[in-house]
Amino acid sequence: MGLRILTINGGSSSIKFGLFEPGQQADRPQRILSGSIERIGQPDAVLQAKGFKVEETVSQSVDAMDHKSAAVCLMDWIQKHLGDTTVSAVGHRVVHGGPTYSAPARITDDMVAELERLSTFDPEHLPEEILLMQEFHRRFPTLPQVACFDTAFHHDLPRVAQLLPIPRRYEAKGIRRYGFHGLSYAYLMEELERLAGPEAAQGRVILAHLGNGASLAAIHHGQSIDTSMSFTPTSGIPMSTRSGDLDPGVIWYLARTEGLQAESFNKMVNFESGLLGISETSSDMRDLLASEKRDVRAAEAIAVFCYQAKKWIGAFAAALGGLDHLVFAGGIGEHMSLIRARICEGLGFLGIEIDASRNESNAPVISTPSGRASVRVIATDEELMIARTVCRVLGLDPKKES
Repeated sequence: MGLRILTINGGSSSIKFGLFEPGQQADRPQRILSGSIERIGQPDAVLQAKGFKVEETVSQSVDAMDHKSAAVCLMDWIQKHLGDTTVSAVGHRVVHGGPTYSAPARITDDMVAELERLSTFDPEHLPEEILLMQEFHRRFPTLPQVACFDTAFHHDLPRVAQLLPIPRRYEAKGIRRYGFHGLSYAYLMEELERLAGPEAAQGRVILAHLGNGASLAAIHHGQSIDTSMSFTPTSGIPMSTRSGDLDPGVIWYLARTEGLQAESFNKMVNFESGLLGISETSSDMRDLLASEKRDVRAAEAIAVFCYQAKKWIGAFAAALGGLDHLVFAGGIGEHMSLIRARICEGLGFLGIEIDASRNESNAPVISTPSGRASVRVIATDEELMIARTVCRVLGLDPKKES
């Protein structure tokens, strides 16, 4: 039946998946199916899928009390609904590659063992991601699988951006700035080159991936030179439930005054902070925008988010020595014109001038023609980037396979 790539994006309580087949261009496979298993670990877990040829949207309850049972449900569903079609390879998003992995690679037993060793770097994601690899290998032992690391895009950050200002001995243990959202950033840079040309992609670029997880990256000559997330995805700007950067002294203070333990602190800064922590009502920017006029907590949560994003843009422009292109992506970055406007307000000294009507309509280019820096809105697509990466790593040629 030709080349088909299955993409897997495992989260702490969900598994997103997609199926791709050859497009008209070798490097632009077409999505023919997308879906997810949500609420893993809950009795109301559900599998949803849409877009597989002429089938209607599917939504069904599944028994997914953990990631292993969820993986089994997914594989059963795939085998049943793909019928006599074949999957040529599987691509997995792996959030953290640690110091070991600087590029996507085919999954082997040795890689799985190394990722298990690295799981302390990212206990929120790596264990479940490893389990998904193992379950797919158990069901489909001859099917090639590829690990696509979110940290790989930033692996070669300049030393001055990599190093953390703590005793040097910890660097030998792998504690450094890694950066995340690398699959999104790689996709955005390829899209920027496609839309604006190679010269734009070689310029001074700031990418703002603003969603439930949010980060920014500074790119020069197509290479990441700095990024807001650091050793973990908790750092950087405030997010839906993550704190972003925080004074380390807060840990010691809460430990002394409230007896807060490390596990509780980790839970607080990852799941109870950010927009949710400040607003005390919601982690969803849409809810906060709807209530900001009557709830000062919602207004302050939005203000802190926009202020911190603006600060990072200014800092990265300084690191880049100027700015040629600013790109917004992610659920907030792509769809919330008011947030983009507030972030860009006052950045005229960087050459950023926003066209209000273009911004309001989520146009591809929202800057004015007279602005020195272009400001774009590009819909990111991590799953498509995984599919492209799998083809490149395995040397798959869609034209020959179709």
